[in-house]
Amino acid sequence: MVVVRYGASGKLMDVHRPADAPEPMPAVLLWHGRGPDERDVLAPVARAAAERGVVVLVPDWRPDAPDGGRTHLRESAAFARQHVAEFGGDPERIALAGWSLGGKAAVGVAVNPGAFGDWRPQAVVGIAGAYGSAAPTTGTVPLDDLRVGGDEGPPVPVWLVHGTADAVVDVERSRELFTALTERGRPVLLHEDVTDHAGVIMTEFVPEHARCLPSTADHAVRAGTRTAEVLARAAGIAAHNSGRRL
Repeated sequence: MVVVRYGASGKLMDVHRPADAPEPMPAVLLWHGRGPDERDVLAPVARAAAERGVVVLVPDWRPDAPDGGRTHLRESAAFARQHVAEFGGDPERIALAGWSLGGKAAVGVAVNPGAFGDWRPQAVVGIAGAYGSAAPTTGTVPLDDLRVGGDEGPPVPVWLVHGTADAVVDVERSRELFTALTERGRPVLLHEDVTDHAGVIMTEFVPEHARCLPSTADHAVRAGTRTAEVLARAAGIAAHNSGRRL
């Protein structure tokens, strides 16, 4: 893993690379959740995804910034597209993913790419997200964007991951989006696992640290490993995998 700075804001980004994998490799840009500058929280699942043959870029960003973090998210996406080849990644095979608030941010790009510079990632992965309020990437509500249906370009495949024991963001939020995407004939898959909000990324919330830390609990290891597999698969997703639950 290497640490780099990206964009005019100079935020930090971790780059996790597979060992001895052939280049160019598919890549994943992975956004953390609501806590400011918490790229370390995603380290366990990012490492696990890299072990499966993808370059994983995990930037810090600040949802508490005056613009809700949109500048940081835009800068991280621009950096990934412009520099991923320097880390052995393929600029034409970048999946966009996020956990919690980062998941909403990523899905916002999938359903309203015009509000994010018209970038259409290889696929988008929403991990334990809720999609009924404004995404920090677009300023629009993903579910509303789907109902309006203004995007006329090729649909971006969406992969959804959620824990059925999630007490922070109910699994029904992902089921709701899955149904909305399916009804509109858009490529979508949903994977559910018996874990909680933190376990789905191979972590547990530790109150004394006020953040999620790596977990060795069986449910977290199982679910986090499955999330890593979804991230790796999404980087090469085929559009025909539509309307199915994993």
